[in-house]
Amino acid sequence: MPPDLNNQYILITGAGRGLGQHLARHLASCGAVVGVADIDAATTHTTVDELRASGLQAYAYVGDVSEQAVFLRMADEFARIGGRIDAIVNNAMLLHYCPIEQVEDERLTVMLNVGIKAVFWSAQALLKHYDKSRGASIINMSSPVAHRGYPNTSAYSAVKGAITTLTKVLGAELGPKGIRVNAVSPASVPTPGALGLNSKEVYEKRAATIPLRRIGTEQDNSNAIAFLLSSEASFVNGEIFNVDGGASSAG
Repeated sequence: MPPDLNNQYILITGAGRGLGQHLARHLASCGAVVGVADIDAATTHTTVDELRASGLQAYAYVGDVSEQAVFLRMADEFARIGGRIDAIVNNAMLLHYCPIEQVEDERLTVMLNVGIKAVFWSAQALLKHYDKSRGASIINMSSPVAHRGYPNTSAYSAVKGAITTLTKVLGAELGPKGIRVNAVSPASVPTPGALGLNSKEVYEKRAATIPLRRIGTEQDNSNAIAFLLSSEASFVNGEIFNVDGGASSAG
């Protein structure tokens, strides 16, 4: 039985496609009112239209989450609906791998800004709009690359490493205020975006190295986040929640 997220107001960044889109659908099906935030207007509105057509509660917000004013504006607009924000999921990220000698300043700047700055702005937004009597949550998206060295992932790994550290710091800083901060670290999930970087054959080889002998799915990721947002995880804070079939513990 899925966690009860009834009447939770949850803002999700990068929710127009991929993992974020699936997550928005799953959390809404658990009873949450979801804010779908993405820089791509077309996918944002399409996602919201599809959710509403299924009888779910969703609202669209288009903007660049790396910009403080934009993030806070979207949060302000979402908070007007229910008078508060109960959680923010920082899912937005530019996925790009390349050898270190091919790292470009412009792309690196975007990756750092979207991946790291948005975590800061989410904390500021939630502090402004959460109900102190209810508490609130932030969920960040980490990755196994934050814990192990994978060639050609320098920029992506740097972002995920920073997110992992920020999760622990903010868990300690915001915990006394009633805000839990955790991160989910999923194994490779063959979303359409990820399949643009790796072939199905690559994922099949990876599955053979995972103790559970399969690749993770969007549903695995959404289930873990829904749990962390629920009252069942009310004493979980500052944790990096590995959803990788045992790959990280197996080494």
